[in-house]
Amino acid sequence: MEIKYKVIGIVHSEFKDKKSTPIQSIFSESKGTVEVFPEYAEGLKDIDGFSHLYLIYHFNQAEGCMLVQKPFVDGSKERGIFSIRHFNRPNPIGISLVELKGVKGNILEIDGVDILDGTPLLDIKPYVRQFDHRDDVRCGWVDQKNMEDHKGKKFTPEGLEEK
Repeated sequence: MEIKYKVIGIVHSEFKDKKSTPIQSIFSESKGTVEVFPEYAEGLKDIDGFSHLYLIYHFNQAEGCMLVQKPFVDGSKERGIFSIRHFNRPNPIGISLVELKGVKGNILEIDGVDILDGTPLLDIKPYVRQFDHRDDVRCGWVDQKNMEDHKGKKFTPEGLEEK
């Protein structure tokens, strides 16, 4: 079966290469914009009432699919692609939770950007605390990883490679 999606916009950020892009939005203080194409701008009605948005996008610079990959925060062990958030996936789809700072027509101003400049946007969904928050969450191998091991490093592929 083949599934086709339409690009609804473009993400604009300061990041030009994968190596220096934050690995998750929680590790980013960078600002950016989302340009929603004019034919989809009407869909932004009421979005300004939300503080955070999920951006769903196409990893247009992915380099094929690898079912086993070393995650950036734990390069000591290979993990299954579905237990990590690496971009080289069977379907190169990314998701980021960003803070919405403003809406100007078809442009969304956002904080916490961890997306390469020029990335094609597939969808936007509002973060809804009543739907999205969960208690007693397990996070697999990430729970066992001491993030203090990375203190003082940039949370980018390049920064996490540094010894």
